[in-house]
Amino acid sequence: MEQPRDALSRVLPPLIFGTATFNNQYNKDPYALDTNGLVEQALSHGVRAFDTSPYYGPAEELLGTALSKSFVRKHFPREQYFILTKVGRLSSNNFDYSAEWVRKSVARSLKRLKTDYLDVVYCHDVEFVSPGEVLTAIKELRRIRDEDKTIKYIGISGYPLEVLCSLAEQIRDATGAPLDIVMSYANFTLQNTTLATQGIARLQAAGVDVVPNASPLGMGLLRADGVPEGSAGDWHPAPKALRAAVASAASFTESHGEPLEVIAIRYALEEWISIGEVVGSHGDPASGIPWERESNIQVGGKRLGVSVMGVSKASELQKTLMVWRSILDGMENGQKIASQAGRWKKAHEWSINRRKAVQLLAEGVQDCLGEWVDYAWDSPDAEYLKQKEKRKQQEALPWPTPEASPEPSEPKSLPMR
Repeated sequence: MEQPRDALSRVLPPLIFGTATFNNQYNKDPYALDTNGLVEQALSHGVRAFDTSPYYGPAEELLGTALSKSFVRKHFPREQYFILTKVGRLSSNNFDYSAEWVRKSVARSLKRLKTDYLDVVYCHDVEFVSPGEVLTAIKELRRIRDEDKTIKYIGISGYPLEVLCSLAEQIRDATGAPLDIVMSYANFTLQNTTLATQGIARLQAAGVDVVPNASPLGMGLLRADGVPEGSAGDWHPAPKALRAAVASAASFTESHGEPLEVIAIRYALEEWISIGEVVGSHGDPASGIPWERESNIQVGGKRLGVSVMGVSKASELQKTLMVWRSILDGMENGQKIASQAGRWKKAHEWSINRRKAVQLLAEGVQDCLGEWVDYAWDSPDAEYLKQKEKRKQQEALPWPTPEASPEPSEPKSLPMR
């Protein structure tokens, strides 16, 4: 595999299929999902990028199996789509950013995903480890990229914006080279827009090329039915008062004939595609229409803000792609493209009007959320930090020596029988 000649922003598709849903946090039995069908449907509708992680339970293996099916191999050669995965997070409370583990993790991902190379590898949830550990992992990933040539682009992912921005700056300063990509999740939603107001400028100044916005529903928070519960139970970090405010917002949108999640998804995708363009990409967007390819030039030729969507069912994928198609129809040349493709001549006008309606409802939702707008939960939380400090103290204890060992007590005599 040759070293990439293009910046990632020249080639990465702006809509990425996220596979965190192929996990028991979101679904009680991820093996019961039609993951093969979802991947085939996504590809046939123009989706050309898939995000996954070893931390997402069986997600890498399920995605690798789906991409290795004869239908996919026949119609979609490997070079036509991107695979993005991660290293460093082993489980909820376990992390390993050592060079040795990074090598093992990359090799394992290649095997699970049944591929010779990975387009992007992130350090996963960087806020849980020290900056030094992240730097060690980044250096090893870059060595693998340059020597083993099984990775193309390298970045970090996580939740707290301050951590993401600070690490991007530190890595650039320490190595002389910026990160290719920094993925933020749940920081550009109806509830929290700080990625736009606080994150973009710093990440761009740190030389980061692409900043995808993941989890437009705030890890499932912005749903009429409440946060998702898989076999892992209620794991979502949102406090009860925030959940109550979201329930109020859901009632508000329902009173206007709209499910909260529909408004939330359209708002995040549509606003980020323009707000995030400075850290977006020129890759071809998913057309949302079976077997119809669409180029970046056709939708205006500008960089488009990159988003990661997550679905569990074919119906969810279909609805998301319909929203995405409508968003593209509302962009520059949208009316011309719709006419040339034989679609409704009013698609462009409808999309623009739909955006206005969504923006009005978004304002109402944010009124319902009140003080919870732009709230960010702690990551890691207080309990994790407490346990981490406890482990640190235990590791710092001296090894027992004869001098430090207490004198053995006299053995107690056994009771008479």
